[in-house]
Amino acid sequence: MRHFIRHPAEIPIQVSTDDQPAHAMRQLRNVSLGGLALQSVIGFEPDAVVTVRIPSVQPPFETKARVVWCSARGGGFELGVEFLDAEDAFRARMVEQVCHIENYREAVRQTEGRLLTAEQAAAEWIGKYASQFPGPGPDAAH
Repeated sequence: MRHFIRHPAEIPIQVSTDDQPAHAMRQLRNVSLGGLALQSVIGFEPDAVVTVRIPSVQPPFETKARVVWCSARGGGFELGVEFLDAEDAFRARMVEQVCHIENYREAVRQTEGRLLTAEQAAAEWIGKYASQFPGPGPDAAH
């Protein structure tokens, strides 16, 4: 059962264990205040502790998480992990927001031909979409 609403995020992510190095990128599916769900080419046992790394942000986001569930899906696996530290959950939400801003920056370049700095993209994205970005309030529970 989910304890937090999940929010979409299409972010490349690396997952590894001490036995299984992160040699392949997975795709992050969504992020919540409790954890995240992702696609993987390999399965992980429930309760396994994994290292989650998002290298597309600077500095790269990296934390430990526990596998809650793992299901075979479409020739691969989908798994859910929960953060071991509440501060890491907050940091992951910030990473998600940065990725949304970078996606916005690229979309503006492709559709409008405008080249925005990271700061300009952030200011525009915040003005247009920040109110729609779910926060950690009581409505996020369940």
